Amino acid sequence: MKLTDFFNLHIGEEEPKKVLENVIANISFRGASLWILACAILIASVGLNVNSTAVIIGAMLISPLMGPIVGAGFALATYDFVLLKKSGKNLLIATVVSLSVSAIYFYISPFKEVQSELLARTSPNIYDVLIAFFGGIVGAISITRVEKGNPIPGVAIATALMPPLCTAGFGIATFNFTFFAGAFYLYIINCFFICISTFFIIKLLNYQPVKWTNKIYERRIKYGISFLILVMIIPSFYLAYNLLNQKKFSENVERYIASEFTDKGYTMIYKKLSYNSNPRKIELAFLSQKFDSLTLKRLNKDLEIFGLSNTELIIKQDASDIKSEILKEINLQNTNISEKDLKINELQTALSEYQINNPELVSEINILFPEIQNVAFGKMQDFVTKDSVTVKTYLIYKSDKNIDENRLRLWLENKMKTKNLTLIKNVAEK
Repeated sequence: MKLTDFFNLHIGEEEPKKVLENVIANISFRGASLWILACAILIASVGLNVNSTAVIIGAMLISPLMGPIVGAGFALATYDFVLLKKSGKNLLIATVVSLSVSAIYFYISPFKEVQSELLARTSPNIYDVLIAFFGGIVGAISITRVEKGNPIPGVAIATALMPPLCTAGFGIATFNFTFFAGAFYLYIINCFFICISTFFIIKLLNYQPVKWTNKIYERRIKYGISFLILVMIIPSFYLAYNLLNQKKFSENVERYIASEFTDKGYTMIYKKLSYNSNPRKIELAFLSQKFDSLTLKRLNKDLEIFGLSNTELIIKQDASDIKSEILKEINLQNTNISEKDLKINELQTALSEYQINNPELVSEINILFPEIQNVAFGKMQDFVTKDSVTVKTYLIYKSDKNIDENRLRLWLENKMKTKNLTLIKNVAEK
């Protein structure tokens, strides 16, 4: 046996006539298949609504959506205009029915919170392209085998055609067109790349093109479908390339933020990336840190080091702007956090900056300075200018005896790594 035999797709191949019959049988959405599709969409919508991965997987297993997409890829490869037209028509019917059923369900459902399973279907990336393409290859190979095996259910789960459609229906029901656009975009990506991968496999297996009695009409059909293939393939590769660049951009931004801010202990409370703007934008906001114009200029210049050319860093430092942006993001995600909750959290975080809780330090003071009876630490703003806030650390102690305050101060400043330490003696009552 030759090494090439291990990779020979013609081994175990079904007769092309039977493959065509199988493809045609799975294209049509009439009667039972339409009811199965509607029920599968409804189950998937419930799964997304209650955030149940198991229910969503179950819905994908019974979904017949793959049929017309595979049919379109087969038709393109064999120049079968009739089959292509039938596949396109049935895919359109399936899409409209799916969107309608999911939109009606989410409209009447009392639960409209955005769950993680819904959010996961609103922002396609390069991995979705890879999954759709290689999943489509597996599906195309499976339909051409005598022994079908069990890859088709796995392909249906991996390529995940139904959840994006249901999420798009959620966007329609809640009038959230950002959700609709992102989810429907993911659905189109899956359809395109499953179709393209099917086309490649059928071409690789040398399936014969459809013969027409009218040679002129046959030539026109071939030219028309060849043009349609180019129209599909060229944007698909551009789309894959663009999504890859978008993924690289996001990864570079994360490295930049980690290096310039997170690793330095800055508390980030807001982040927004605009990849499609010119220049691209990175909008950030921090809890208490302020940046002057020179620092902002340096931070923007450092973007190039992380491969972020043609990118602008915008740090929101006005409190009202930060709060409005955070509230806007919260409203987009449809959570139940109110402005009051946000303010409480903001105050609690700010308060923690002024608290010192260090029992070990208090124990050391008691050992080194046994004359001290009680100790209290705290921080307070000393003076505020337009560009900076000076915070001083205070130690209030109680002692019946005089102690060497200079030695205590020097030791504490070294221990606490600060130069703004003030000692206050609370005179013991006689």
